[in-house]
Amino acid sequence: MVAALVTTLHAHASTVEIRYALWDANQRPAYQACATQFETENPDIRIRISQVGWSDYWTVLTTQFVSGTAPDVFTNHLMKYPEMVINGQLVDLTSYLLRDKVATDNYYPALLMNWSKDGHQYGLPKDWDTVALVYNKKMFADAGIQPTTIPDWTWNDRDGGTFEKAIAKLTIDANGNRGDSKQFDAQHVAVRGYQIGRAGGMMGQTEWSTFAVSEGFRYNDGPWTTHYYYDDPRLAGTLEWFVRLTKKGYSARFDEASRLGSSALFAAGKTAMVSDGSWMVNWYAQNAKFEVGYAVLPKGTAGRVTMFNGLADSIWSGSEHKEAAWKWVKFLGSTACQKIVAQRGVVFPAIRDLDRLTIDAHARRKLDTQAFLDMTKATTFQPPIAKDGAQIDAIMDATIESILLGRANATSALKDANAKINEVTRR
Repeated sequence: MVAALVTTLHAHASTVEIRYALWDANQRPAYQACATQFETENPDIRIRISQVGWSDYWTVLTTQFVSGTAPDVFTNHLMKYPEMVINGQLVDLTSYLLRDKVATDNYYPALLMNWSKDGHQYGLPKDWDTVALVYNKKMFADAGIQPTTIPDWTWNDRDGGTFEKAIAKLTIDANGNRGDSKQFDAQHVAVRGYQIGRAGGMMGQTEWSTFAVSEGFRYNDGPWTTHYYYDDPRLAGTLEWFVRLTKKGYSARFDEASRLGSSALFAAGKTAMVSDGSWMVNWYAQNAKFEVGYAVLPKGTAGRVTMFNGLADSIWSGSEHKEAAWKWVKFLGSTACQKIVAQRGVVFPAIRDLDRLTIDAHARRKLDTQAFLDMTKATTFQPPIAKDGAQIDAIMDATIESILLGRANATSALKDANAKINEVTRR
């Protein structure tokens, strides 16, 4: 009996605890299931998962870096990790990948490449996301719009193309007149046709990126480059188009929309359409009390485009348990874990062969999310990956907000912002 107790105590004492942080509450159960399987296969390692919402996640993590209490492993974002690399806060995974002969050719190539610099790998891909249209099926039916026509919609920053025509038809004033009617009252609108709810910072992922890029805009010359093109007239034209939607009554004023956000306004039945990311599917399923449809984005002059983004798991350089942390990261990036996540319909996994599992999981809940996968077959572009991301993001967020609020001219404001950004990146 004493011997058994000693053995138990010894086993417990030799157990390593790996702290793992993420920000999405919807994803926590799936990764807890991964942790349970991982612990069964690695009885000497325990995974403790913590979750903090996006708005506080990075502040908390920054504080933990400074105090030396950061989690061993954490979900990382492309906009944030360059500064961590520069500050020496991430473990280079290259030697681990080579030592363990980890096959990486099963990932979407862009996802792996995004997390590398000068031949060093700082994260292992866990998922991918695209942007698509989210629409209220009943509002479409009431307006006489067939969802099957959406793939033919076009957009440009001058008259909005057939996309704006649909937006007008979906907009309804307080007296029931639609936006394409001569009787439409733009001052008293009950339902907006389309809405954005944030400025979007340096990426504009779900807000303006797809529109501007479909006109030919590009952020910079590629990952880690230091010259930016936010002063491109095509970005100015895109933002001016959003301002015109507001003036026409087709979108709510930005100050009103930003208080709640476009997703909340959509779920409340205040707008017929928004653009959003694949990670929001479960949120809409839980919060919208009507049938939600997903469709591909309209084609711009440069075609149909979407940002192709992906998160990764990184190891903190200050971790005292790097080997155990690597085992966990390797498992998170494996087919075994990503299959668990895919089958729960949480996000699309980074491993290409598992896409259909997520689509099927959504279908079991009567959700057709094929549009997000279809968008991967459109023209995709990567988010800007650069040092000084926090400063660039702050400058662009304030600038775009001032434009959308009607307080600044888009062309001059973006020119000034771009000059500031290029000055920052040259330091």
